[in-house]
Amino acid sequence: MDIYSTIVAINWRLLLDPMGIINYLLNKLGIINSYLEWFGSYYLALPALILVNIWRGYSFIMVSLLAGLQGIQNNLYEAAEVDGANEWQKIIYITIPQLKPIILSVGVLDTIWTFRLFPLIWLTTGGGPGNSTEMLSTYTYKLAFEQFKFSKASALAVVILVVVTSLSYFYVKQQKQLE
Repeated sequence: MDIYSTIVAINWRLLLDPMGIINYLLNKLGIINSYLEWFGSYYLALPALILVNIWRGYSFIMVSLLAGLQGIQNNLYEAAEVDGANEWQKIIYITIPQLKPIILSVGVLDTIWTFRLFPLIWLTTGGGPGNSTEMLSTYTYKLAFEQFKFSKASALAVVILVVVTSLSYFYVKQQKQLE
């Protein structure tokens, strides 16, 4: 397991603990009446993991988008303004098309990285409660090392490999088109 995922998982387990700071603040603000078991609730565990995953990748996505925004030439906006475009039209017809390669790259990379969420899921919920946060990686691990069904686990690992390899191929192909 990589150290970054371990640190993120430990920090968020402490923040979202029933006696953690998030519950304390929500309780003091009057949003909740009783402390929530974020990673222990069937209905809250997956949204909590999604929140943690978004937080984990947020900095990379924002820096990438900021770099893309800084790369858009001002004369495009000036020409649009001369043509009478309002702010929304500038966003729709200039900003988004100029950011499209970056949005696609970040989206594909984030999808590939989501397949690598095993440490984060395993250290926060272990795929539970129930199977509410079960992902392909945790299911493969449980098949192999808890149920000793190595053939099924190997087949599933190959499926994961094919999916990630296909996404990686798409990403590399898209990057070559940008050059």
